[in-house]
Amino acid sequence: MFPAAALIGGLFIAAGAGAQEQIVRIGHVGPITGPDAHMGKDNENGARMAIEALNARGIKLAGRPIRFQLQAEDDAADPKQATAAATKLVDARVAAVIGHLNSGTTIPASKIYADAGIPQVSPSATNPKYTQQGFKTAFRVVANDAQLGYVLGQYAVKTLNAKNIAIIDDRTAYGQGVAEEFAKGVKAAGGKIVSNQYTNNKATDFNAILTAIKARRPDVVFFGGMDAVGGPMLRQMKQLGITAKFMGGDGICTGSLPGLAGAGLGEEQVVCAEAGGVPESEKRGMEDFRAAYKKRYGIDVVYNAAYAYDATLAVAAAMQKADSWEPAKYLPELAKIQYKGITGNIAFDEKGDLKDGTLTLYTYKGGKRTALAVTK
Repeated sequence: MFPAAALIGGLFIAAGAGAQEQIVRIGHVGPITGPDAHMGKDNENGARMAIEALNARGIKLAGRPIRFQLQAEDDAADPKQATAAATKLVDARVAAVIGHLNSGTTIPASKIYADAGIPQVSPSATNPKYTQQGFKTAFRVVANDAQLGYVLGQYAVKTLNAKNIAIIDDRTAYGQGVAEEFAKGVKAAGGKIVSNQYTNNKATDFNAILTAIKARRPDVVFFGGMDAVGGPMLRQMKQLGITAKFMGGDGICTGSLPGLAGAGLGEEQVVCAEAGGVPESEKRGMEDFRAAYKKRYGIDVVYNAAYAYDATLAVAAAMQKADSWEPAKYLPELAKIQYKGITGNIAFDEKGDLKDGTLTLYTYKGGKRTALAVTK
């Protein structure tokens, strides 16, 4: 069994002959409908696996048998639906929230959780603004865009030797944020940005912006957005004869990209980064998790399921340290948690950002995602 699954016991409620079990509800929010649904369901699956691992052990808090119960909500990657889902979870008196997936939904929802005093741990939202609002309840278990985008910008110039770089973003909080940080990395490394173009997260036709970019003869095209848009964009790049490297953040760095991009994926044409990763010596736990995930759901991990898994277990670990499921009592323990997860060490700085967050650079060979390097 992968190590983290064995560390913590479970939470769920039922009445028995002995002491009553206390149900502790953990919320999860992500897009379960819409173009990002495959990512949202992946995160939800990871959180559900953590709940099952916890319940398999059985623990006590404040002298009572505890059982976790996952309350999953759909935000469809829409900020308005995200705040409605957040309000629903607050009304349900959940003890914690794992989510949201997108920065554009995580940020507006975070105020609702903060006002209610409910800890929120995102397994995938990377926009720096999320943890810059001063909320004591906001945490993330992945590196943020300031790190990810900047590293990719540096890599484009220093490793790929790109001279001319074009940037496209989808105008979401995530896409715009990672593109801006990428541009900073490019400029700091002495690279030249020859075109800035914009689309949206529901677009399907990119011919106009790609034609404009083609005229500038870029060595690299960077896209700030998700794979549901990045895949079709790669198809259209191929149709237009654009042979530039295609770069992006964790939003495109998924197991679904090959299917979405088709022949546009190319061979080692795409370079992307995942906001996390473990060195070779610690990969066994992640490999075991992926195998267990496939056995449980019949599909491969798509995105950040392991981070949702670890986020859930880190919250439970804080509850155990505080001997309480009440947010006001375990929140101080979560803020200073030192938890060894399958995705690496989880500890937060004063803002709620992951300390010493790692990045994994990937490309795609033979239609499969292949790691290039783990870096900080």
